[in-house]
Amino acid sequence: MTTDWKATACILCECNCGLEVQLGGEGGTHFTKIRGDEDHPGSRGYACEKAHRLDHYQHARDRIRAPLRRRADGTFEEIDWDTAIREVAARLASVRDRFGGESIFYYGGGGQGNHLPGAYATSTRRALGSRYRSSALAQEKTGEFWVGDRMMGTVTRADFEHCEVAFFLGKNPWHSHSIPRARVTLKELSKDPARTLIVVDPRRTETAELADIHLQVRPGTDAWLLSAMLGVLVQEELLDRAFADAHTVGLAEVVAPLKAIDVAKCCERTGVDEALVRRATRVIAGARSMASFEDLGVQMNRESTLVSYLHHLLVALTGNLGREGTHFIPTPLVNITGGASERPSPVAGARIVAGMVPCNVIAEEILTDHPKRYRAMLVEAANPAHSLADSVRFREALAALDTLVVIDVAMSETARLAHYVLPAATQFEKAEATFFNFDFPKNVFHLRRRLFAPPPGVLPEAEIHARLVEALGAVTPEDLAPLHEAAKSGRAAWAAVFMEKVMGEPRLAPMAPVILYRTLDLPPEVKEGAVLLGLALKAAMKSPAPLERAGFGGDPLEAADKLFTAMLSSASGLVFAIDEWSEVLGRITTPGGKIHLALPDLLAELARVLGPAAEEGDPAFPFVLSAGERRSFTANTIIRDGEWRKKDADGALRISPSDAATLGLTTGGKVKVTTRRGSAVVSVEVSESMQRGHLSLPNGMGTGPAGIAPNELTSAGDRDPFVGTPWHKFVPARLERA
Repeated sequence: MTTDWKATACILCECNCGLEVQLGGEGGTHFTKIRGDEDHPGSRGYACEKAHRLDHYQHARDRIRAPLRRRADGTFEEIDWDTAIREVAARLASVRDRFGGESIFYYGGGGQGNHLPGAYATSTRRALGSRYRSSALAQEKTGEFWVGDRMMGTVTRADFEHCEVAFFLGKNPWHSHSIPRARVTLKELSKDPARTLIVVDPRRTETAELADIHLQVRPGTDAWLLSAMLGVLVQEELLDRAFADAHTVGLAEVVAPLKAIDVAKCCERTGVDEALVRRATRVIAGARSMASFEDLGVQMNRESTLVSYLHHLLVALTGNLGREGTHFIPTPLVNITGGASERPSPVAGARIVAGMVPCNVIAEEILTDHPKRYRAMLVEAANPAHSLADSVRFREALAALDTLVVIDVAMSETARLAHYVLPAATQFEKAEATFFNFDFPKNVFHLRRRLFAPPPGVLPEAEIHARLVEALGAVTPEDLAPLHEAAKSGRAAWAAVFMEKVMGEPRLAPMAPVILYRTLDLPPEVKEGAVLLGLALKAAMKSPAPLERAGFGGDPLEAADKLFTAMLSSASGLVFAIDEWSEVLGRITTPGGKIHLALPDLLAELARVLGPAAEEGDPAFPFVLSAGERRSFTANTIIRDGEWRKKDADGALRISPSDAATLGLTTGGKVKVTTRRGSAVVSVEVSESMQRGHLSLPNGMGTGPAGIAPNELTSAGDRDPFVGTPWHKFVPARLERA
């Protein structure tokens, strides 16, 4: 065991808080001690309890340690890397040559901090002509992206550290985090009598317990609640008229329908007292500053895109953009957001937002008898057979593919269905980073250094993609030779040759990530960070002023070199951009540089939702199940071993005391939960946090001590009509005693 502390970061949510670890145990690869890294400029020593269990990820029992090839009988055999790369490249090339590169679908390339593989995968995809892709973001954020792009040309985040009012919509940051130092910030908000914490959630969550105002809506009625709040805002003339006149267009087109909203009727639909809704709205309208955050509780729910639109209207009409404590537009290192593509998905004709096909149509895109259907998939750092709606049908779709290749650390549900499984290094066996860089005014980037080498038989994704690209003939030794030679004379000489021989050559420019990896002479601890040089150059060209304020000034090449060097040398991360509040409103990129309030299709949707045709529930399914609740010991599917859970080991179904009494259920008992898609027997937890008629399940990894897999119970057809996001948080269900 070593007593030296090594800098790294947590990988269990988008915050990626800086950590320090001590290593020991067998092979010196176990995390014997973990603590927050006080030198990390973003988290500043903060870490929640989940980070302290990361050794369960590093030493997962289902770790893959050699390339695997499926036999005809469905079992797997180990093969060597040369065979694996040769055969995978040949099979994917065969699909490309027969059906076109657009028939090869890419899923993943992310995870909670595993973002560099997505950059290297672009070279493989370009070599194959692969056009269509998706990731977990398409299950969550595309409605927000699409609305933000149409209204402002971008998306915003918010300053909770300095706000007077914090408004969380379908979010429990006590467990889901997503804001810096989440629990510290929540406690500060709750204790300060001059500040107000408002939470919208059907459950009495840990964050709601701290709140000054808890708007405990009935599940799936968030659109009615926000409509009521906007109605109050307009009808009581609480708008920030000065901000609206200066920075928005379309105010009159929005005010007219909002003025006609029946606030009392909307509140009745939500089950929230009208007086409380009016109080919350007045607090927001009268505050010096309001920061808000919408998350999966509404983004995986009914009317999700409409809710995003109404939320954006609330922010804009109260003028909460461009001042300390309000919303901001940060300087990203990589822009992961975006609007809708002109071209829809090839089979379902689904809207593609931020370049991502909606997850709920992927099975349809594969199983439909259509000449443009997807014939092959490359899945990386993701587990769609488990995490996407209707696992039964998605497994059917994966089985119908000509070729399925999975690049992953563990033998996931998706990997078990693959033709080839290529074992990847963990996030601590290679250099890695996240592009969830949303801090303001000081934006933070952290290239996490490799803590130890991967075991024999395992490769980092960058190396896997480099070998695939070379096997496909897209990059040859002759292409690399001039760069290797130039590198002997230093980075400046190498850069000159790179710009001429690679970026000036149409055949090689798309292969730039892999060529950077192959020819930049970097230490093993940061080798996978090679692709950051290109990203640093893009940032220097696009955002010179914020980078210069952070110490990375000069012409773009000089600034990029400074930034890249700092990324490689800063063990605990660095501030790469410093923004100013005065710049925020200038970053609105819509025509005229103003917020476009009136979106006709979403105003029409608002009229439809609030119209006279009331939706009737199905008496056969009297409960609403929220599938995938975040709890103390759930972290997506990154940690797959149920033994890491100190609490709620079997992922119990939470139910209200009144419903439990009616059904004769007690904590620890068993119940059969049935949806239109399937059934499962689960453990019960009677919880005061639940309201009558509402159920919740955490994300589980299958039967047994790790809980059930909720997507055995969900349907791909239950999705948002605009961007296709799933309704995981609104699944009609019934219960029977088991």
